Amino acid sequence: MSNTEIASEAVVRHEEYAEGKQFVRFSRLNRVLHVLMIVSFMSLALTGMTLKFSYTGWAATLSRLLGGFESAGFIHRVAAVIMIGVFITHIIDLVRLKRKEFGTWKAMITGPNTMLPTRNDLKDFVDSLKWFLGLSERPQYGRWTYWEKFDYFAVFWGIAVIGSTGFMLWFPEFFTLIVPGWFINVATIIHSDEALLATGFIFTVHFFNTHLRPEKFPMDLVVFTGYMPLEEFKHDKPAEYEAVVKNGELEKHLVDPYPPIVIKTIRLFAWSALALGFFMVVWIIYAMIFAYR
Repeated sequence: MSNTEIASEAVVRHEEYAEGKQFVRFSRLNRVLHVLMIVSFMSLALTGMTLKFSYTGWAATLSRLLGGFESAGFIHRVAAVIMIGVFITHIIDLVRLKRKEFGTWKAMITGPNTMLPTRNDLKDFVDSLKWFLGLSERPQYGRWTYWEKFDYFAVFWGIAVIGSTGFMLWFPEFFTLIVPGWFINVATIIHSDEALLATGFIFTVHFFNTHLRPEKFPMDLVVFTGYMPLEEFKHDKPAEYEAVVKNGELEKHLVDPYPPIVIKTIRLFAWSALALGFFMVVWIIYAMIFAYR
């Protein structure tokens, strides 16, 4: 048998094996952390917005459903602790990943799958604009797109700004031993407005990039299941697909899909989060236009 025939037979066997399989994109820990992030962020947004827009009817009604403003404050603080825990756990997991797979931070942050912005991200951005205008083909996105990297580092910014000012408001007596009292007033403004910006961004831009793009509409389940259908993987991340196939590592990342009952449960949770986010955007727009003080 010639080398060509052997190669052709290998391709056939690979395609037969891969049929119906899904590509593992996120680990179980990544998925659990994302769910906890959703729950904590939703809780923070709901309770925070009821306080910021407490003079509106919807905020008063929502606060009563949550047990009153005092209960809302308790939920807000618990959710903040959960989010900080998620962030710390993610950092620890990055250290573990560096030790296990990369050895050095330089190898990790300069590799082909780096989360740091690169020249190729700028090229993809420009090519995306051309694609939107019908002037070129769809860019050959790799493992992480430029908007995914932006969303990722937005969390670091949010944790730093909203988290630090939130702790100042939580423990004002302690922090006024270190900084002047007027810092608490500044922290209140920064915390409130930055949280409003984050909420608006997540429930509009992030929701669109993740779920409402034509190729993903009405919902992208990959961050919940961790799995991506192989055909979708080929289309959505062609550069990563080619690299994985070239390295002969595709098959070790392929698994059988979840049973339908699991997918239905995941969809119920995801749709609940999406619906709540959309409603909150409407409530915020109403408050900003018709009732802002």
